[in-house]
Amino acid sequence: MRRNNQSSVSEFLLLGLPIQPGQQGVFFTLFLGMYLTTVLGNLLIILLIRLDSRLHTPMYFFLSHLAFTDISFSSVTAPKMLMNMHTQDQSISYAGCISQVYFFLFWGDLDSLLLTSMAYDRYMAICHPLHYTTIMSQSLCVLLVIVSWVQSCASALLHTLLLARLSFCGDNTVPHFFCDLSTLLKLSSSDTTVNELLILTVGVVVITVPFICILVSYGHIGATILKVPSTKGMCKALSTCGSHLSVVSLYYGAIIGLYFFPSSNNKDVIVAVLYTLVTPMLNPFIYSLRNRDMKGALGNMLSRGPCSSR
Repeated sequence: MRRNNQSSVSEFLLLGLPIQPGQQGVFFTLFLGMYLTTVLGNLLIILLIRLDSRLHTPMYFFLSHLAFTDISFSSVTAPKMLMNMHTQDQSISYAGCISQVYFFLFWGDLDSLLLTSMAYDRYMAICHPLHYTTIMSQSLCVLLVIVSWVQSCASALLHTLLLARLSFCGDNTVPHFFCDLSTLLKLSSSDTTVNELLILTVGVVVITVPFICILVSYGHIGATILKVPSTKGMCKALSTCGSHLSVVSLYYGAIIGLYFFPSSNNKDVIVAVLYTLVTPMLNPFIYSLRNRDMKGALGNMLSRGPCSSR
C-alpha cells in the first residue's frame, strides 16, 4: 500500500476459486490440463485450416480467428490463476490488474463479434446459396474481422480508461480469480455511475445486438431448412451450422447465467471458469467431432505424417 493523504491501493489480492486447501493440487492439475488442451486444440484448428486448401473458405477463415481469440481469452486469466494456486501468492499489481481487465474485455468482445460474423456467413450459405460466393468475398470477410477487432479494442479501451480514473482506498481484496470489472467497481471509493452506464451501453452494442443478430440469422436459417423437401438435404443444411450453434449456446449460455440470474460470489466465479476455461477448451472438440471437413483435414494430415518421413 502507498500512503499519501489517504491510502491508495498499489496491488490487489485475488481470493481465487472456492477450493479447500487440501484440494489445491488436484484442481491445479485439472485446470492446467484444461488450459493446455485449449491452447493445443485451438492451435491444431488454426494449423489444419492453414494447411488444407479445402478449408480456405469464409467459414473457416472466421473459425481460425475464433480459435486464436479463444487461446488469447483463456491466456488472460488462466496462467495467473495457475501461478497463484502454485505459489500461494494471491497478489497482482495495480497495473497488472488494469491490464487484465482490458485484455479480458477485448478478447471477450471479439469472441462475440466473430460468432456473429460466422452466423451471417451461415445465413448467406443456406438462405442465399446462389449469391454466397459473390457476397462473402475475401474483402468482406477481412473487413468484418477488422471491424470486430476495432470495435472490441475501442469498447475495452473505454472501460479501462474510466476504470483507471477511479480511486481504490482501503479494501483491496478481489473475491475472484482474476480482475473482474464489476467486482473492481464495487471496491472503488469513487462514484462509478459513469462506469456502470458504460457497461450497459457497450454491453448492448457488443453482446446484446450481436446475440439478436445471431438469433435472427438462425431464425431465417430454420425457416429455409423447413422448406427443404428431402430429409437428406435438411440434415446436410443442419450439419453446416450445428457446430457453430453449439459454440454460441455455450458462450451466451454462460453470459446469461452470469448476468440474468441471482448473483453470488461463488456462482459468479464458477460461471467465469465456465466461459474462460471450459468453453474455449470445448470449441476444438465441437468443431472436430461435428464437422466432416475438419475431421477429413485431420485425417489427411495424420496420414501424410508417416509418408513424409519415408
